Amino acid sequence: MKILLPAAVKAIIDILQARGFEAFAVGGCVRDSILGRKPDDWDITTSARPEQVKEIFQRTVDTGLAHGTVTVLMGGGSYEVTTYRIDGEYEDFRHPRSVTFTASLKEDLRRRDFTINAMAYNVTAGLVDLYGGMEDLQRKRIRCVGDPGERFGEDALRILRAVRFSAQLGFGIDKETWEAAGKLAGTLERISAERICAELLKLLLSPHPDYLRRAWEAGITRVVLPEFDRLMETPQNNPHHCWNVGEHTLKSLLAVEPDKILRLTMLLHDMGKPACRTTDPQGIDHFKGHGEVSAAMAEKILRRLRMDNDTIKKTVLLIRWHDWRIEPAERTVRRGMNRIGRELFPLFLKVQTADTMAQSEKWREEKLDRICRVEAAYKKILEEEQCTDLKDLAVTGKDLIALGMCPGPEIGGLLKAALDQVLEDPGKNTKEYLLDFCRNFRQK
Repeated sequence: MKILLPAAVKAIIDILQARGFEAFAVGGCVRDSILGRKPDDWDITTSARPEQVKEIFQRTVDTGLAHGTVTVLMGGGSYEVTTYRIDGEYEDFRHPRSVTFTASLKEDLRRRDFTINAMAYNVTAGLVDLYGGMEDLQRKRIRCVGDPGERFGEDALRILRAVRFSAQLGFGIDKETWEAAGKLAGTLERISAERICAELLKLLLSPHPDYLRRAWEAGITRVVLPEFDRLMETPQNNPHHCWNVGEHTLKSLLAVEPDKILRLTMLLHDMGKPACRTTDPQGIDHFKGHGEVSAAMAEKILRRLRMDNDTIKKTVLLIRWHDWRIEPAERTVRRGMNRIGRELFPLFLKVQTADTMAQSEKWREEKLDRICRVEAAYKKILEEEQCTDLKDLAVTGKDLIALGMCPGPEIGGLLKAALDQVLEDPGKNTKEYLLDFCRNFRQK
């Protein structure tokens, strides 16, 4: 097995070896290279102690000296170089109480999470695979190094990482690893919201976001996203649907591109359905008002997960309006763009398309045709640079003040009334017409 190392990585390894130390590329970069994927970053493990690494290289950053990590700056990049180590007892299901440096690569690899992440490589020794990582790559299997109960007991986040790696790579999960994940899923309560959020996002942005089902089957979502469990328990006895709410959600995730806002929107767009579900005398389920309820729940969930404010704002807005069936007339599309925002409107259409693709085939063609016609109207409005919000209005607050109007709520109200005129008829977006309109409107 030959892996082409980046020049800077090879140089760091060569320099350490020339000083009498062992050094290898290790972990995910080795795994991804074998799979023909481009690694996001390159980590290096070495028998050299942190202070020795700092002495050898001129430009370094003290990243985590207590855990043996020094960042070496070379060739315009930064590379974490970590001393072989043995982790002590874990006291919080996440971090070892102590770290002991070792001269043994075998011991260092033995502490890692999964076999596919416990391989090392350098040009001299070739691939070092002591725990069957290559075989598991060939079998497309996620398997813990050693006893999975011990690995998950050390770091509970590894339970969610197992599902995340399976989703990213399209791999199955080893039986013993899977059973241990289910038994210890409850320990994820000890993990910070930020860590949970990071893993969930990686899962959602993977080629298989529907593998969230595996997290549900193992009892993981019961801890990290209990609202999803309710979706999996909520039927949709309605001719527009052919799956329960949870399965519909998973199907919709597959129907949208791997964009953070879009995937989060599809994950959370129907969270309010269990609370809004009613059944009529004919046995048909209805979910009136679920858009607003889902939006409120989504905001609460995303804040609990410590998501950034911009993502929360955009996701909640899309969820609030996701079930709004805009008619494909330009006037209604202009109003839709005003409510949702010109920039978010294309995402809104993608959300509605994904939602439709996850419903029953009955009326699907008709629904998709409406969305296509709305999109066509949207593009025409953009091409003609029609006004859809206050910033594009032909008059401003300063213009109204120049007419003798006092700054304050009155001007705001007049501008909104003027915008309403333009949304109805873009031809009215002229300074002359709107100033005259505002004079007459004020006198009423």
